[in-house]
Amino acid sequence: MAYHIFKGLGIALVTPFTPEGEVDYAALKQLVEYQIDNGADFFCILATTGEVPCLTREEKDKITKLVLEINQGRLPVLKYCGGNDTRAVVEEILNTDWTGIDGILSICPYYNKPSQEGLYQHFKTIAEISPLPLVLYNVPGRTGVNMKPQTLIHLANDCPNIVGVKEASGSLEQVDEIIKGKPDRFDVISGDDALTFSMVASGAVGVISVIGNALPKEFSRMIRLEFKGEYEPARKIHHMFTELYKLLFVDGNPAGVKALLNDMGYIENVLRLPLVPTRIETKDKMARILKDLRI
Repeated sequence: MAYHIFKGLGIALVTPFTPEGEVDYAALKQLVEYQIDNGADFFCILATTGEVPCLTREEKDKITKLVLEINQGRLPVLKYCGGNDTRAVVEEILNTDWTGIDGILSICPYYNKPSQEGLYQHFKTIAEISPLPLVLYNVPGRTGVNMKPQTLIHLANDCPNIVGVKEASGSLEQVDEIIKGKPDRFDVISGDDALTFSMVASGAVGVISVIGNALPKEFSRMIRLEFKGEYEPARKIHHMFTELYKLLFVDGNPAGVKALLNDMGYIENVLRLPLVPTRIETKDKMARILKDLRI
């Protein structure tokens, strides 16, 4: 089992679209190369930031193939596969070709709001059939249910191929409780750019980042400085991003980071409904911050 490979700066990869709303594979290729060249440590593909609910099976397969072809094994790749029907998730995992993929990211079931025992049984069932290491994704703001530290630690101890959690509960107290009680082979990964500095300082091993799509060099430097115990220069980078963190998510994700990437010339500012581009005033504020950061 491959432990501790999803460390440092993980990119929650966006899906670029053409002005007509089709997947822009040329822009995607350019983005992946840009991120590899500028400090990314691993990729997380076809999840929230990639607008996966609005992609067809054919598009998802083509995106996966392209990312793997460009990456050429240079960085680990974590691919999303989750849902709120345990049996359907199991069938998808069993019927997917995982060649070239290093791990599976799987979200807490949403909408039907299972109990803690339901969460435990859901992930235990998936872990028993998964051919790859699993990273669980706890994001109560999207799912309507919070996986409590005791449940997560129980799963980490009982299922050897559950190797980490993308923790986006927004609670540093919950992060501390998980880190204090987890087994050594299990990693906590930040799922919130704004809390990454604090989470890494508390013992998280990195982040699956939205802002890293656009500013991988700067964000990865912050994390690497923390790993070396150089907290003061890392804190300065964190504070440089404070306003940007808020603006990136004020109109929803990935609207903010797509607007930022558009200002940088990498992609069209296009999302698929029901998501829409960020407001003009938000985009203008981010463009000003980006200009200051570059200076």
